[in-house]
Amino acid sequence: MPNPDLPRPTDAELEILRVLWDQGPSTVRDVHTSLERRREIGYTTVLKLMQIMAAKGLVQRDETARAHVYHARAAQEQTQRQLVSHLLDRAFGGSAAKLMMQALSSHKASAAEIDQMLQMLADFEKGKEPQS
Repeated sequence: MPNPDLPRPTDAELEILRVLWDQGPSTVRDVHTSLERRREIGYTTVLKLMQIMAAKGLVQRDETARAHVYHARAAQEQTQRQLVSHLLDRAFGGSAAKLMMQALSSHKASAAEIDQMLQMLADFEKGKEPQS
């Protein structure tokens, strides 16, 4: 279940969180280097965003070393559930079926993804917690 107490990240913050989830605890320089591979972004922009994220509680900063190390406070799955829950309520009136139909109509799913969705639906019908 999503934690409503966690702040919802902006698109830029989500981009930084993806780096932290992929790489694990990282310095601002590490995150900047990773983001620079995809697009041009200034070091001070990344620094400021990460400071804001720390103040909001999205990341935690370890200040024991000279270069501060940041890590995401919430697991990727937890944040994804929170974002989907918000989208489900706002855009689809709480209908998971409408969300799934829209997702499948706008993005072709692979055979493996479809098999995974069918398994999740079967597990859901049996009352089991779906695995992501």
